[in-house]
Amino acid sequence: MIKISISGFIVAALLTLFVHTGAKAQTEQKTLAVGDVMPAFSLTDQDGKVFNSADYVGKSILVIYFYPKDESMVCTKEACSFRDSFDDFTKAGAKVIGINGGTVASHKSFRDHYKLPFTLLSDPDNKVYHKFGVKNKMFMTGRETYVIDKNGKIGFAYEAMMQGKKHADDALAYIKSQKR
Repeated sequence: MIKISISGFIVAALLTLFVHTGAKAQTEQKTLAVGDVMPAFSLTDQDGKVFNSADYVGKSILVIYFYPKDESMVCTKEACSFRDSFDDFTKAGAKVIGINGGTVASHKSFRDHYKLPFTLLSDPDNKVYHKFGVKNKMFMTGRETYVIDKNGKIGFAYEAMMQGKKHADDALAYIKSQKR
């Protein structure tokens, strides 16, 4: 009887694990890829104003970059790279937007500290991170950049945790290559 009880317990435990893993896989969002339509979202910017993504589809190319944390080393390099190329993005018809789970106040401080000329959006519950399928890396939220065309489709996607500057460089190169 002990063998049956132990075997029954093991089968029940494996069945529970299987059901739990299957349910998790079904609810997990896939990472968006080139050709996918950008999900609509609304978040609060560094000035406390609501930003609605739908307001920009058809009007601007959107460069949306997700980054882990205001004021961290790689995130600061990335933000400053977007800042340093901001005029080139603007001339190409693109609007740059940074998103992370930081507070509105943290974003305002970060923007002011580094004189960032673009929008920073607060995603405190990582809802937009999940809509885009941005995965956590180690103990941090991921770092990914998307270029959304005027039709609302993803034309470019890039993911690299430690190459902050490369996100801006590669996004701008992609946008310029489309203007030819």
